[in-house]
Amino acid sequence: MVVGVSLGASQIAAWGQTVTTLTLAQAEVMALKNHPRIVSAGLNAQAARKVVDQARSAYFPTLSANVTGADALEGSVVAAGALTTSSLSTRFASGMSLLQLVTDFGRTAHLVRSSRLRAEAADENVARIRTGILLEVQVAYYAALGSEAVRKAAQAALESRRLSLRQVTALSQSALKSTLDVSFAQVLVSEAELAVYQAESDVAESRARLAAALGLQRSQPFSLMDEPLPAALNPEMQALVDEALRDRPDLQLSRRNNEAAEEYAKAEGRLSYPTINLMGAAGAIPEHDSTLAHESYGAAGININIPVFNGGLFAARHAEAALRAQAANKDVQDLSIEIAREVQDAWLQANTTFRKLSVTAELVTQSNQALHLAQARYDAGLGSIVELNQAQLAQTSAEIDAASAKYDYMSARAALDYATGVLR
Repeated sequence: MVVGVSLGASQIAAWGQTVTTLTLAQAEVMALKNHPRIVSAGLNAQAARKVVDQARSAYFPTLSANVTGADALEGSVVAAGALTTSSLSTRFASGMSLLQLVTDFGRTAHLVRSSRLRAEAADENVARIRTGILLEVQVAYYAALGSEAVRKAAQAALESRRLSLRQVTALSQSALKSTLDVSFAQVLVSEAELAVYQAESDVAESRARLAAALGLQRSQPFSLMDEPLPAALNPEMQALVDEALRDRPDLQLSRRNNEAAEEYAKAEGRLSYPTINLMGAAGAIPEHDSTLAHESYGAAGININIPVFNGGLFAARHAEAALRAQAANKDVQDLSIEIAREVQDAWLQANTTFRKLSVTAELVTQSNQALHLAQARYDAGLGSIVELNQAQLAQTSAEIDAASAKYDYMSARAALDYATGVLR
């Protein structure tokens, strides 16, 4: 079954496009390809992986090229403002300097693990946004189908009431019915026209929401393919909760951020540990004064940096990181509780909308029978126009409820799939 919005020729010409068929699967592929939100998340995930390289760079040597020129008073060696030799000699020198970390007692290792976990969290964020976009597409797609089904039901009701108005008007002109009956029939036609206008507005709004979910700036003249009803609900709600707590990408994201915070806290705890570095320098001095006896230089050494006192800076940084890690752990617990509630709410909503399917179908059958009887009574002169009008209103309401019930259930199932982490 193909469900599509009726478009005028001027609308299609304004778009400069022809009506094309769109399935739900095609809509999902289009959204994942075009939506700027998922592209942004992917770029941020790539950036997070570069942070891992930044943290790992501490393991590798730092090699620098230096070129220095100086003009000093003959015989100058030292100057005020420094405890080390100031090298106040006239020279022009070039060379290389090397710095290699030997150990910082695990700080760099923890920083690498923290950044890697944050990169994994960024990947989980991509998955989270992906599932959110898929949910938006499905809900918007079903809403568009539902609004179109409601519009068709409202249009059918309008045509039926116009037919009744013509019949009652003809009977009134033959003096078989009163003008009051004509007035009631005209009121029903006007109400049906208002219902059609509202349904057409709802169709336009739902198409705009679908376009936004697809990552498009304006609605497109798509004919939407209908979708079959999903499989029956899993009656084991706790199994769905367990599945959500295992697979939900936003919970995985929160867990990765918690683990990253814990690793970072461990790294901050290593700030008070010594740092050992190897150093080396070598080069040439083609121009120098008489205080220098060689035309080249070279040296190697080891440096041990032992933090002694810095006003409590390192202790405060460690305490801050530890507290943030504890807060992140509580965020995971809070999100787990929220997800369990979301799954239960989504299951109950899906179950309620599923039960409405059979009720609305039965209601349509009953309202059709009631309308048939009311029409027969009215034609035989046994019933009033008020009785017929009430039957027509009940039949229209039942048709609209039935038209929207299917897509309400499918939207609720999409929300349940999202809540349980099935939607990927």
